[in-house]
Amino acid sequence: MKGKVYLVGAGPGDHKLMTIKGLECIKKSDVIVYDRLANSNFLKEAKVGCEFIYVGKASSNHTLPQEDINRVISEKALEGKVVTRLKGGDPYVFGRGGEEAEELVNRGIEFEVVPGITSAIGGLCYAGIPITHRDHASSFHVITGHYKDDDSKDINWNALANNKGTLVFLMGVSNLNRISENLIKEGKDKNTPVAFISWASRYNQRVVISTLENAYNDAIEQDVKPPTLIVVGSVVELREKLNFFESKKLFGKNVAITRSRLQNSSLVEKVSDLGGNPIEIPTIKIEKIENNIELENEIKDINKYTYIAFTSKNSVDIFFDKLDKMNLDSRALAGLKVCSIGSATAESLRERGIKADICPKKFVAEYLFEVLKKELNPEDNVLIPRSQEARDFLVDNISKVCNVKEVHIYKTIVDADNRDEVLNVLNSEGLDYMTFTSSSTVKNLVEIIGLDKISLLDNIKVISIGPITSQTARDFGIPIYKEADVSTIDGMVDIIVNDCTNLD
Repeated sequence: MKGKVYLVGAGPGDHKLMTIKGLECIKKSDVIVYDRLANSNFLKEAKVGCEFIYVGKASSNHTLPQEDINRVISEKALEGKVVTRLKGGDPYVFGRGGEEAEELVNRGIEFEVVPGITSAIGGLCYAGIPITHRDHASSFHVITGHYKDDDSKDINWNALANNKGTLVFLMGVSNLNRISENLIKEGKDKNTPVAFISWASRYNQRVVISTLENAYNDAIEQDVKPPTLIVVGSVVELREKLNFFESKKLFGKNVAITRSRLQNSSLVEKVSDLGGNPIEIPTIKIEKIENNIELENEIKDINKYTYIAFTSKNSVDIFFDKLDKMNLDSRALAGLKVCSIGSATAESLRERGIKADICPKKFVAEYLFEVLKKELNPEDNVLIPRSQEARDFLVDNISKVCNVKEVHIYKTIVDADNRDEVLNVLNSEGLDYMTFTSSSTVKNLVEIIGLDKISLLDNIKVISIGPITSQTARDFGIPIYKEADVSTIDGMVDIIVNDCTNLD
């Protein structure tokens, strides 16, 4: 049985520029064959057990020659697998997707092409350069800049030099001198603006402005390297006015995020949307306690409770999963007052049609108890489904007022599988911030890297979500740079943004 191949354009670099259909292909694939220019964040969307094959290409440095890439794609499909060939930009815009498609047809393999945003347009956009503009260019021309000596004859340099459209050269850095010389020789004004856009639409995007006459020398002086787009035309003059991307508040900042992969999504997305580079350092694995008879029994007897307290998004998710398996829904909580610690917890409840009755302004157990102790009486019964590792404060103090039942529904364990990856991140230059969202993330990071490696954090600005987390960090000798005014993800992001703004 033959499989199927999807030739998918991944866009210029920003992972949010992937199409919905392209993402669907990734999620259902058995094999993903990907390039150097395809954002690695896409691989996180793959299903468990998906095989990843890297065939990254850099100029004159191919991990696999094109004929071998064709062979790999075909052979995996002939094994009956669904294959996504993930390519930067668009598969049919100098991506050799046409050659791959022909090979599939020749071998009788079913395929589809999913277009992507080509860097020739999207990359310019993120650099503040519109590829066309009524006052500057009514056409554009995309040219491969990667050619051999005898191939350059195929390019009509005279036609390119004597039109008023925008010229975009892809993969042209190594041939920049010939490009500029040929255009000037054929009549292009030597003062025509030129832009070099490196790693377009990513946090490390870099743009160098020059002129056609000075382009080659400026590229050498500024150390311009692939992957870089070369833009020739007066539209380059609009960059200073239209440069929205590099004006984002966290542009170019590297932020290490310590949490479980499942819990990272909100903070990762917020940092990314602000132009930063979120680097995930998973320190925790969340493991649901399976076949939890104790939880089932308490749900069956839920009517005896007057309050239920959720202390995390995980507790909400796992509790309601159990309700669903018992053929129940949120109506089972009718008559109970619902308490929530944290905005993410409250939001998870809202998604299930429940607005928390009590949600303290500061998202820690102490503040929830301060509210509850004014309401509780000895006849109340409180149910707290939560982590096995949760602090005792809430249960100990409520038990002094009324009956409380704690049910462990999940546990957090140290994610030590990626120790080398974590150490590589901490040893790398250019890490600006590190975030700790709980005491457990601090403890688990220390356990993963070892006490002897704590000094790696000395030159990193450590941001804490709140006072308890800060104290845990200090107990291990980790200096806290700043603490969120409000103990939320948004509070941490605000601290980082304000710090970057003050630095500017």
